[in-house]
Amino acid sequence: MSIKSRQPRVTRRTFAAGLGATFGAAGIVAGTAPFNLGRAQGAPLKVGVLLPRSGFQAGIGQDCQRGVDVAAGLLKDAGMPALQIMNGDTESDVQIARAQAEKLINEGAQLLVGAFDSGQSTAIAQVAEQRGIPFVINIAAAPPITEQGYKFVFRNFPVAGRILMDAFENQKEIFEQTGNTPKTVTLLHVNDTFGTAMQKGMSGILQKVPMPYKVVESIAYDPKARDLSVEVARAKGTKADALLVVSRLNDAILLTRELIKQRWDGMGVLSMGPGWYEDQYLKTLGKLSDGPLSFVPWYDPNKKMTKALTAALAKAHPDVNLNTNHVYTFEALLVAADAYKRAASADPKALADAIRATNITDNVSPGPGIQFDAKGQNDKLRNSAIQNRGGKLVTVAPKGATDAKAEWPATPYNKRS
Repeated sequence: MSIKSRQPRVTRRTFAAGLGATFGAAGIVAGTAPFNLGRAQGAPLKVGVLLPRSGFQAGIGQDCQRGVDVAAGLLKDAGMPALQIMNGDTESDVQIARAQAEKLINEGAQLLVGAFDSGQSTAIAQVAEQRGIPFVINIAAAPPITEQGYKFVFRNFPVAGRILMDAFENQKEIFEQTGNTPKTVTLLHVNDTFGTAMQKGMSGILQKVPMPYKVVESIAYDPKARDLSVEVARAKGTKADALLVVSRLNDAILLTRELIKQRWDGMGVLSMGPGWYEDQYLKTLGKLSDGPLSFVPWYDPNKKMTKALTAALAKAHPDVNLNTNHVYTFEALLVAADAYKRAASADPKALADAIRATNITDNVSPGPGIQFDAKGQNDKLRNSAIQNRGGKLVTVAPKGATDAKAEWPATPYNKRS
């Protein structure tokens, strides 16, 4: 079994051609798939994988691709049928994500996977539903995506509310474990779809999960910003004990450098999003990356499939740590292959019905396994707390799914050079 790369990276130059293909397919009836409805003997399922391989989210999109790259052998070992990967580049842009979804379907994709970003995934979900092609979301947390009554959209990734609920519970576990609790925090968050959803969800969640600290101020910023000195100065001015952050990769690096430059002396960073645990963050900042606690969808280090995925990634990319991007991209492909095996057909409705009946227990993510509710959401997923430690990542919560104990407070940024 093999996973083949078929489609070259899409650029803005080839995007125009994609639009032409999209509009040229106007005669295709919505809700039908144009090609390959049946499963030929040994024929691989054609899976269009949409990721931000370029643009400001390129680093994360390329990291997600590593989860695709190592999937072939793992799926074969699990007795799954072949997948043929058709790559699409969203260029970190919502409208291009929509056009690329149309393009891949027109070229024969029988199932879509993607797209890391909630805004881009929302656009792809609309296309998938209109065209009647199953879409398995690898990473995207905005709740509305699975609240539209869609029949072809499935998400094996926790929504923002679940991420927040587990984040606060895991924080309390760490504070109790270490005996060090902040009394005040300042929230710094990106102003994109994900960051806004997280910020809006906090007030409601905090009413259900009372925390020992008070959020003294909320500061939004553009994830594309190249200078966050004003935002960090404003956060420092609140004199909060710790920072709550909802970030992306590039801005997490900028924030860290500013925290050191402005000699912030708080207890540490409590991150509820990507960025602070990414390999590029660790490599770019070296020892300065140590300390942040990230409360994110992760993996259970004690599961059998986790160990297999860790080994496969280490063999293919020895200098890369297993992380969220690999785990949930791999699991999206696992869902696709499992459904194709049970449906014995590439017919979109048969595939969607099979995905709806998914019950995978040999998986990687925390929780009992992969199942979908009536909305197409895996609501049984749980999240973890991880910490940067000497260029590596250790899991420190929840109890029973850990491989280390938390170090809190972290070394103050005013004592780092």
